[in-house]
Amino acid sequence: MKDSVEVTQLDGETVVEAPVPDPNAVALIPLGGVGEIGKNMLLVCHGGKIIVIDAGLMFPDEQMLGVDLVIPDISYLVKRREDVVGIFLTHGHEDHIGGLAYLIRDVPAPVYATRLTLGLVRGKLEEHGLTDDLLNDVVAGDRIEAGPFEVEFIHVAHSIPDACSLAVRTPAGTIVHTSDFKFDPMPLDGRRADIARFAEIGREGVLALTSDSTNIERPGFTRSESALSQTFDRIFSDAPGRVIAASFASNIHRIQQIADLSIKHNRHLAVVGRSMEQNVRIARELGYLQIPDWALISLDQLDSYAPNQITVISTGSQGEPLSVLARLSMDDHRRLKIQQGDTVIISAKPIPGNENLVQRVINNLFKRGASVIYDDIETVHVSGHANREELRMMLNLLQPQYVVPVHGEFRHLVKYGEMAVETGYRSANVFRLEVGDMLQMTAQDAEIIGHLPYAGNVMVDGLGVGDVGDVALRDRWHLANDGVLVVVISIDQHTGRVLAGPDIIARGFMEDEEAFLTEAREVVAERLETISPEAATDPATAKLEIRSALAKFVNARTRRRPVIIPTIMEV
Repeated sequence: MKDSVEVTQLDGETVVEAPVPDPNAVALIPLGGVGEIGKNMLLVCHGGKIIVIDAGLMFPDEQMLGVDLVIPDISYLVKRREDVVGIFLTHGHEDHIGGLAYLIRDVPAPVYATRLTLGLVRGKLEEHGLTDDLLNDVVAGDRIEAGPFEVEFIHVAHSIPDACSLAVRTPAGTIVHTSDFKFDPMPLDGRRADIARFAEIGREGVLALTSDSTNIERPGFTRSESALSQTFDRIFSDAPGRVIAASFASNIHRIQQIADLSIKHNRHLAVVGRSMEQNVRIARELGYLQIPDWALISLDQLDSYAPNQITVISTGSQGEPLSVLARLSMDDHRRLKIQQGDTVIISAKPIPGNENLVQRVINNLFKRGASVIYDDIETVHVSGHANREELRMMLNLLQPQYVVPVHGEFRHLVKYGEMAVETGYRSANVFRLEVGDMLQMTAQDAEIIGHLPYAGNVMVDGLGVGDVGDVALRDRWHLANDGVLVVVISIDQHTGRVLAGPDIIARGFMEDEEAFLTEAREVVAERLETISPEAATDPATAKLEIRSALAKFVNARTRRRPVIIPTIMEV
């Protein structure tokens, strides 16, 4: 197979844009979800047509100041929107559906997903002012024809109902995408992964497996979701006051467990947090959550019950600064306060990068007088992802020709590859992809034929999508770390004489700064006196002189480098 690329003529120059796969081969392009946790999106290409598997988001880390969400760069899809024949969603977690609204605004293709997944998607589309005309309901076992593809939904166990793996059949071979899964022998809803169907597909022949790799470092098998019930039961029995449980808003199974135990222990349940309230409402309407009306109360009704008759389930298990639990830890929630005797359960593992946020929330909750139970001291969370031996089991069931680990950080992809080699696969048939890589495959050969020139992160900040980049983030870090000095001065536009000022406004610089700023004003005034009238009447030159003089003075006195913004008013 030879490399080929799309080219565009721009001002007489040839600009390389993207690799073009062999029309007889099948190509995989991850736009997210490899080398990272979250932002899952995988393209499957054949014969010039494309299907999209999942459209997720990733929450920003501590370095992405002010950023609300991170979504994949879909420039490649926007350019080829006419070639996109379907969008297939595996389940309803944010890292798989949270970016869909941003995708279908620009790439309006049919969307296929199971009932609960679509219910959660509809709520998101409403928030963005989008209709649900493109949504199509499927059940496990359905096979959808989309261009040259046939996509089969296969039921798997996960921490949310209605999760599915996908078998994508193409003329070049079958791709099986596990998405997030585990082989739970006792799932709460009684629906185990369809192991028999995976074995049948393996016997039919699988060209490539794209497998979840999140828990590859954990030996053995993941504990069953049902294993938590006994631990939760004991915690509810021992809790002297209110129980406040924080979990992912989309972890419907966990919410059901907490609701069942609340009812068992004669507690009423209050649901707090916009996403939690919305997901509980949708899951109850669709029949995926069984909570009687009498058991649910509002925050306004909490004072009507004794503390040991109340359970609160909230958002904030990842320490998100604006979540309910984080605000409770800071005593900053308008309608709910932590009380002595409260038992707080954090029923989730921190996503990589969120550890410091979660620890901060835990410490602050202890300061407020709560008893906090989290996974480091008590088993109050089980993963929804397969551990190492389950991943090996899936590999053995399907026996693919090529192996492509996904849904993991770089080390997870490496470790999965090592496990595949241990299991008997040639290292040449195991591919560790980066976001934007194009892997081209046939029954005879497979290779990475190139990389998209536009792939990576798009940051969402308020209503802005993609208008915050590395430069803006660097400026925000500069402002956050070093503060800002704004110099305001009036200059006669004819003579260059200073008419007023300089005044200096400082933000985030130092506590007792008045004496320092007085001296700084003198430094700026002296520098303006030394330059020629011609330079003083040129705003660009005057700003440069002010910035240079002030930066040198500040650095010499404080070893700090604040952002310096000269503002010159010509009179």
